[in-house]
Amino acid sequence: MSFEQSIHIEPLILAECAIAERLRRMDDIVLHPTLFNTPLIYDDIGSRRLTDIYRQYRDIADSAKLPILLCAPTWRVDRQRTLDGCMGLHLNRDAVQFIRDLQKSWHNPTSPVFVGGLIGPKNDCYSPQEALSIQEAQSYHGWQSEELIKAGVNCIVCQTIPAVSEALGLAQLLGPMNVPYLISFVINRKAEVLDGTPLKNAIAAIDEKASIPPTGYMVNCAFPSFICADQQEPQLFKRLIGIQANASSLDHRQLDGSELLQKDSLESWGTQMLILNRTHGVKILGGCCGTDDTYLRYLISH
Repeated sequence: MSFEQSIHIEPLILAECAIAERLRRMDDIVLHPTLFNTPLIYDDIGSRRLTDIYRQYRDIADSAKLPILLCAPTWRVDRQRTLDGCMGLHLNRDAVQFIRDLQKSWHNPTSPVFVGGLIGPKNDCYSPQEALSIQEAQSYHGWQSEELIKAGVNCIVCQTIPAVSEALGLAQLLGPMNVPYLISFVINRKAEVLDGTPLKNAIAAIDEKASIPPTGYMVNCAFPSFICADQQEPQLFKRLIGIQANASSLDHRQLDGSELLQKDSLESWGTQMLILNRTHGVKILGGCCGTDDTYLRYLISH
């Protein structure tokens, strides 16, 4: 079953919870200053820690006989950062192969693993004023997009996008590339993309202007209540198909740079996530900052 078929058929698809944030708090792990957790695929200890985290998430999906989306650690691994970080230009392909090897070893038709390729914004994901224009995004993200597709991802996930302009540029770029792709926005507690565009308007604008619109849209790095689901028109949830939610209901300005791990209660997080799935049909559920395997376990046990 393909990723797109799974979206149409399955009522619930799990997605990973935090990866880099968990690694950052491990005593034996040092993240790269600009490439974050990606170079860990070449390190014995780092690759074991990565594998252990991915395995936790995959085992939870397997126990529930659910599909899971696991993304290669390629967020913001664009050409310039790869060169500046003195890494080979095969870094994206190697990161995808790392996850594909896990996918192959964990093969189970009743709980398929889909490999996503992550693309992040060029600049600060909390600063919409730094977002690329439509034309800049088409140019800037082209190299990484091609690398991920050549590596054999099942889909591309454009994650933590703070502005409609960069999202639309990504959509114009990826649409003709013949690969399923998702656009995942950062939103504030009023269900607005960080550039101030209401989420429903952002989705409508991209669907209207992109030659081949995304497979669907997601939200990440926000608490589930930020979607303001009860105030949204049902039409929104025909296109908003996923959320990877923070553990904390603090907004991005309150969380940015926090040394302490911020969390609301697991029950509050999980209850709101399950309402999004059961009441509004949001199919892809996973976690972002502050989450770990216990969050996915809550979803499948309730």
